[in-house]
Amino acid sequence: MQKISIRTSKRAELIDITGEIQDIVAKSNIKEGVCLVFCPHTTAGLTINENADPSVRKDITNALNKLVPENAGYAHSEGNADSHIKSSLFGASLTIFVRDGQLAFGTWQGIYFCESDGPRLREIWVKLI
Repeated sequence: MQKISIRTSKRAELIDITGEIQDIVAKSNIKEGVCLVFCPHTTAGLTINENADPSVRKDITNALNKLVPENAGYAHSEGNADSHIKSSLFGASLTIFVRDGQLAFGTWQGIYFCESDGPRLREIWVKLI
């Protein structure tokens, strides 16, 4: 298993980590297989989405903040209940096929780390099978 450190700079942001994951795949010399990506945090998650237009990240963040507002009278007393909900919507893991030594994506796809309770120093775990 490999680990990637991510330093976030905002309370909520999507960070493109496609390059870091692809570097791990390339260095592994695995030609065909599966790449498992896991987020060990309860207020952050992972998603695959368009990485050609940066406005998509902003649209996703803005929509999530409207759907799950920060201060909406939640029972969780730490002040980050919205972050837990958002991370559950994204999910904690991704499975990506590896083909010809590359992550097998659609044309516009990339991997995003989804911060909901930053800024923080975070970690992602990557396992190739």
